[in-house]
Amino acid sequence: MTIQHSTGALIKLQQQLEGELHYDHLLRVLYATDASVYRSLPMAVALPKHSQDIKTLIQFAHKHKIALIPRTAGTSLAGQCVGDGIVVDVSKYMHRILELNIEERWVRVQPGVIRDDLNRYLKPFGLFFGPNTSTSNRCMIGGMVGNNSSGTTSIQYGTTRDHVLELQTILSDGSEVIFHDLDQQAFAEKQNGDRLENKIYQQLANKLSNPTIQDQILKDFPKAGIHRRNTGYAVDELLHLQPFTKEGPAFNLCKLLAGSEGTLAFTTEIKLSLDPLPAPEAVVVAAHFDSIRASTDATLIAMRYYPSACELMDKIILDCTKGNLEYEKNRYTFSI
Repeated sequence: MTIQHSTGALIKLQQQLEGELHYDHLLRVLYATDASVYRSLPMAVALPKHSQDIKTLIQFAHKHKIALIPRTAGTSLAGQCVGDGIVVDVSKYMHRILELNIEERWVRVQPGVIRDDLNRYLKPFGLFFGPNTSTSNRCMIGGMVGNNSSGTTSIQYGTTRDHVLELQTILSDGSEVIFHDLDQQAFAEKQNGDRLENKIYQQLANKLSNPTIQDQILKDFPKAGIHRRNTGYAVDELLHLQPFTKEGPAFNLCKLLAGSEGTLAFTTEIKLSLDPLPAPEAVVVAAHFDSIRASTDATLIAMRYYPSACELMDKIILDCTKGNLEYEKNRYTFSI
């Protein structure tokens, strides 16, 4: 369905939403790009106010066989949130911090919460959310889950996937499903029934119990030790959970949803584990190298001393500070 043939349907959809729906050329152009070099003009842009709006959008998309593209801040670098369907931007209305449990160290938020805003809220309680992308002052938790974001501190605090405890989602049939830890009995019970949720667990249990498939996944997927690896769906993560690994952690489909870029379910609420605030940094080492190879070799040495963060800034990045009012004042040379 093209925009030329869908104006009437979009007008009707617009009337059904409590949030906003825009299909004028200006808004479509503004949402045709993210932080990448890619561009795709969407059919429309939706700004839902709540879960019911998202359900309405899913029903519309299913009926007309078009794609929904979940989006928060649009900081993606590989075109993950551009497409020719309906871009669904949750950042305007779905940005509340819903619940904090200080004793158990978790927080529940809507996907439009900005990462740095969340940590400012948590700081008085001595807690914080560890993964920190370079866009942390504008990237949002929903996008971080979709991208399995990590950042410089991932060597100590892991990726976003490591912190997702629970996701409240809406599936492609409009049903609301909460994904969280399941013991082996609960995992078996989830397979009973004919709802879409039940069929998902049935298929996973059937496929991942197959020794041939298990061997193929373990052989062909990237090494598990490389924890920052967004190369498709993290099906291998599920093999490390019960019942597929007897002594493994409880089964939790959040492991698969994190890093899936919003293609498997539409997330409306996120429950995250938190860490105690770290002590102020005592030492920052800024080592200089004449090649990328030399810097990566040095990283192996640095890792022996358990740094809390590690980042590479090459000449291209440093040259971007030339002429910048904010960073020009920090440019200087020195000799020893």
